[in-house]
Amino acid sequence: MVTPEEIMTLEEQDILQEIMNIAFGKAAADLAEVINIFVVLSVPNIQMINATELPEYIGREVADYSSVSVVEQDYWGQFLGNAFLVFRDGAGKELVSLFGCEEEGFACESLDMLERETLMEVGNILIGACVGKLAELLGDAVSYSPPRVSTRMPPAEAIPAGLVVPESTAIVLKTVFRFNERDVEGFMFLVTNHASNTWLKSALAAFMEQYEQ
Repeated sequence: MVTPEEIMTLEEQDILQEIMNIAFGKAAADLAEVINIFVVLSVPNIQMINATELPEYIGREVADYSSVSVVEQDYWGQFLGNAFLVFRDGAGKELVSLFGCEEEGFACESLDMLERETLMEVGNILIGACVGKLAELLGDAVSYSPPRVSTRMPPAEAIPAGLVVPESTAIVLKTVFRFNERDVEGFMFLVTNHASNTWLKSALAAFMEQYEQ
């Protein structure tokens, strides 16, 4: 079985973290332009995890939430994987007004749909900005699936168990995000597909070569 150290060295992890810092800073700026509010992204963290442990790992990270809403989106190119935004359940209500909508006047069913659409839109923007800039800095371009939203889920079920590929290692890129002027925070997880690991190592090496010449 391939060990995490064989997938990515500590030096490569440091390079990827620096690239993520740049990408996430751009994502925050893009989101601010769209909804006129700034999103604060924590210093990103990288974890190398046996893929079968991924659902349990993410469940532990969000265990302080009694229930969660999850925006999931696939991305593919040379850089290939899945993105997850995990919010405390009910965050959609706080975010609805960011897009010029108000809760009053909506039936319960309509409000629930409005929250889901708002979470989907925020996910589309935030995931697209982060992943897109990260791929661009690594010399790639990615496409996306339509985002999928799940609400009122136990933290342990934040990601589907069927996502993992047995006997593989997942590279998990994690950040905590918070919206200024709104009581909303959550986690973003970018999980690289095992198939993109070889390309990712080459792309990180090529990125560093630009500064070594």
